[in-house]
Amino acid sequence: MICPRVILELLALLVAPSAFAVDSDVSHPNLVLVLADDLAWADLGCYGHPWHDTPHLDRLAAEGMRFTNAYSAAPICSASRASLLTGKTTARLGFEFVTKNEPGFQQLDAKTPLRAPALTLNLPLEEITIAETLRIAGYETAFFGKWHLNAHHERYLGWSPTYGPQGQGFQFAVEDFGGHPYSWGKKQAKIIREPAQFPADSMVDRACNYLRDHHDDPYFAMISHFYVHTPVKTPCSWLIEKYEALIPVDTPARERRVRYAAFVETLDHYVGELLDAIEQSGVSENTLVVFTSDNGGHPEFTANGPLRGSKWNLYEGGIRVPLLVRWPGHIPHETASDQPVIGYDLRATFAAAASTRVGNTDGTSLLPIMTENESLPDRPLIWHFPYYHPERGFAKAPTRIGINDFKTSRTRPHSAMRFGRNKVLRFYEDDSVEVYDLQNDPSEQQDLSAANDALARELAGLMNQTLMKMHARYPTPVRE
Repeated sequence: MICPRVILELLALLVAPSAFAVDSDVSHPNLVLVLADDLAWADLGCYGHPWHDTPHLDRLAAEGMRFTNAYSAAPICSASRASLLTGKTTARLGFEFVTKNEPGFQQLDAKTPLRAPALTLNLPLEEITIAETLRIAGYETAFFGKWHLNAHHERYLGWSPTYGPQGQGFQFAVEDFGGHPYSWGKKQAKIIREPAQFPADSMVDRACNYLRDHHDDPYFAMISHFYVHTPVKTPCSWLIEKYEALIPVDTPARERRVRYAAFVETLDHYVGELLDAIEQSGVSENTLVVFTSDNGGHPEFTANGPLRGSKWNLYEGGIRVPLLVRWPGHIPHETASDQPVIGYDLRATFAAAASTRVGNTDGTSLLPIMTENESLPDRPLIWHFPYYHPERGFAKAPTRIGINDFKTSRTRPHSAMRFGRNKVLRFYEDDSVEVYDLQNDPSEQQDLSAANDALARELAGLMNQTLMKMHARYPTPVRE
């Protein structure tokens, strides 16, 4: 059931002018969003990874467009998903961290000068999601996989009967861990030795059945994978043997990266099954497929370099992600775009593809890029992370955030903004500012704030004003 307040706002959109409509003679396409978990920006073969075998995702890229400057809306799971679904920044939502079991504040194993804002447990029902927007446009809506937008209900990642997918506009939703190690419990999965064989995944099977079925109305299906999130372990011994032979013996963190490579190929296999199901449905020509990740890669398992940082922080390695799109007859094959785009653009993009109105959003439709190769004007992309990480182990974590160090470093409360080629970061403990020219320094190694004070003040001022207008929550000093 859709929240009554949402219905009123959505009905109001019917009489509002649309900034995102496409030509009225375009048939309403089916819309499929495939979201990976913790997949790094360059983990796929089509992004140049030297040993990850990802033929299905590479084919998706070849049949459409690959974005090379795509970003997640946050460096962490729940916040990124909330922003993606609503089209609002995490600062505006007040949802900047992962959800927990109980309300309260972060509990760290070390003293810090600031206290992060109170934890946000649920995506509020009054927030309008992609699913609710599309239901008003006559779409069926379905959700499969990882939700992570409500307080854990009865078990880790358990869906809330109030704040789960069906409370946020999804008509069809079945809770299922699939074949991911989350589903194993204390049992060990049966070892698979035969090459090219993967464990059955009931979540993917359910999604494939939905995609293959006949639908009287166009549909929006979101398939939210648990891969490649930890625990990184596989029952496919043949995959381990494959990557032990492929990955050089002097590779840093080699044993972990062998297991991770197996995980990435497993994800690719399941995406291939989804793509096959769309082909088997007979309506692939009228289906827009979008594939992306919720945040950057886990630093202990994958190399985010040459980008600095990783999941949990706002350097490029924590927020740059793959983004692949395919819509036959609308998006040319084998194309690429280097325009900066972000997860909270997707609500406006799907609304535009469905020829419907989107209402208030911080994002912009990417259809002009995808279908016409048009350039969007420079605009500020905003990230806000007023929290600390890791909560357990902060005291012993390395203080500096580096490149490909395969360690979880200390992340402190900070915000970031990209505007054109430049990026600014503000750190709240000491109110320091860093500025980088991403065109010449994508690794964020040359801080320009001292050498170009005017640029630093201009960018920091724009970011601060933007966050204030969004009523961003900030960390506060700890009172002894």
